[in-house]
Amino acid sequence: MRKLWGLVFLFAALLSCKDDKTDATESKNEIAVVKEQVKPVIIKKEYGFNLDQFTVKHDTVKRGDSFGELMMQNKVDYPKIAKISENFKDTFDVRKIRVGRPYLILKSKDTTETAEVFIYQNDPINYTVIDLRDSVQAYKEKKEVKYVEREASGVIKTSLSEAILDQGIDYNVTNDLSEIYAWTIDFFRLQKGDKFKVIYREKYINDSIYAGAEPIEAAYFEHEGRPIYAFAYENDSLKSITDYFDEEANNLRRTFLRAPVKFSRISSRYNLKRRIKYYGNKVRPHRGTDYAAPIGTPIMATADGIVTESRRKGGNGKYVKIRHNGTYSTQYLHMKKQKVKRGAHVKQGDVIGWIGMTGNTGGPHVCYRFWKNGRQVDPLREKLPLAEPLAESLRPDYFEYINPKKNQLDCIEYIYPPEENLLTSIDFEE
Repeated sequence: MRKLWGLVFLFAALLSCKDDKTDATESKNEIAVVKEQVKPVIIKKEYGFNLDQFTVKHDTVKRGDSFGELMMQNKVDYPKIAKISENFKDTFDVRKIRVGRPYLILKSKDTTETAEVFIYQNDPINYTVIDLRDSVQAYKEKKEVKYVEREASGVIKTSLSEAILDQGIDYNVTNDLSEIYAWTIDFFRLQKGDKFKVIYREKYINDSIYAGAEPIEAAYFEHEGRPIYAFAYENDSLKSITDYFDEEANNLRRTFLRAPVKFSRISSRYNLKRRIKYYGNKVRPHRGTDYAAPIGTPIMATADGIVTESRRKGGNGKYVKIRHNGTYSTQYLHMKKQKVKRGAHVKQGDVIGWIGMTGNTGGPHVCYRFWKNGRQVDPLREKLPLAEPLAESLRPDYFEYINPKKNQLDCIEYIYPPEENLLTSIDFEE
């Protein structure tokens, strides 16, 4: 009898659960019907403002435009313009609005259509808001950015940039790779068949608008059969300094860059036995390395140091000389113009002048001269001193961090160019 009553209760409970589900389903259906009958209200929101509350004007800064004129054209009184110019220089310098930059003016919806908010697009991500309502405010904001990890690889056919651009990859990746390996690879002597792999992140606004590439997180470059890994790692958290290290925690940076210009070519090498036809085939030693590039190309200091000379003299034309320490000095000849003066402190990579044709030169280039212990030597044959390796205390964390990155690099497959175009060598020399 107990069993019979137990079955009755169980059956009743099942019917109850079924009824509850039926009621819930019917209730959901009723709600769904109601939702279909009511059209959703879509609020157009951008830069943190409900655009439906304003008359919106989209435009770009044109040649001759000034912030004051733009505001006056949109009925903002002069005291407010002056207040912005004087009180918010750190946030928004009205003198530095650039031609071609987009901006947005949100105007009142009444008959006056007075500008209430001015939004200046500093770049695809960052923008500045000038709120003109009541008490004037100015502040900087960023659009919401989505980061997408991307892998890329390639095999050199003619140049690094071509191998990357052929795949539709951001040019900044080329630039980053050249800077990461600037101390360890001679990019003027790349071999066809050299290989690379990279891991980096791309930025997107509103999930679809491309906003550039982040610095490379990990890379692999195989040059003349020699593999070189590179991993970005913050080695000084107080100064927020990030360097690139190999799989053994050696710093890839050297105290000297290999070249004072980016993406040029060597037109004449260091050669103590050079003969020149113009001088009757007499031996005229060339104690520099010439990097040919268009006039106006930036020339960089190859290492930290103090400018000891910045002047014009004879066949050297306009030049800069830098003392780096008691052992090394460098000199940069034939400049169009110098950017630094004698006594200035410069850092590695600082622009110190621009390619020109001053002095004795047959074409635009910089003659780069390199002194070691007071004697001019060939910088391309020098074993340049290394930067400081990663501190021992940081190495356990570093190896733990790079292990999955290294495995990921090893698993990336190469994208090869067509076989008939893959030759054996590149020679950037004249």
